[in-house]
Amino acid sequence: MKALLLKQRQVFFFIIAGALSAVVEIGSFKIFSVYLPQLFSQETNFNGIHFPLSNVFSTTCGIITNYFLSIWFVFERGKHSKKREFAYFMFVSFLSTILSLTFFQIFFRYVFKEHFDAGFFVFSQEMLSKISAILLVSALNYSVKKRVIFNG
Repeated sequence: MKALLLKQRQVFFFIIAGALSAVVEIGSFKIFSVYLPQLFSQETNFNGIHFPLSNVFSTTCGIITNYFLSIWFVFERGKHSKKREFAYFMFVSFLSTILSLTFFQIFFRYVFKEHFDAGFFVFSQEMLSKISAILLVSALNYSVKKRVIFNG
């Protein structure tokens, strides 16, 4: 029973840490996607890739936030050294980033053709794509980080 409660607590804190990291990622994406096209005109469409720098920079901000929240609040240290743990975390995050960027492009090109007006807020095509990509990759991240990196 204690193990079940601990697992549920861990999932709850993972969701909170993920949500906070997503807020950082989405917020920084919004900032980057507004200001980077002013510096780099091809940012909105670089050889068919939409918002590449905004995606990479915002994802990096989200990953770093998620790492610190994960080690402080979600997972207990595993059997790995801090250096190895960080290296594994970054490697898994790198693979997750590639998946997330791929899903972003798919959503941006094929799924979300228009903005979504929620009444109190309008979600642009790029924001809908970013949020959807984050949600899709999150479940994979939890299981890999728990079983491989933090061994708990």
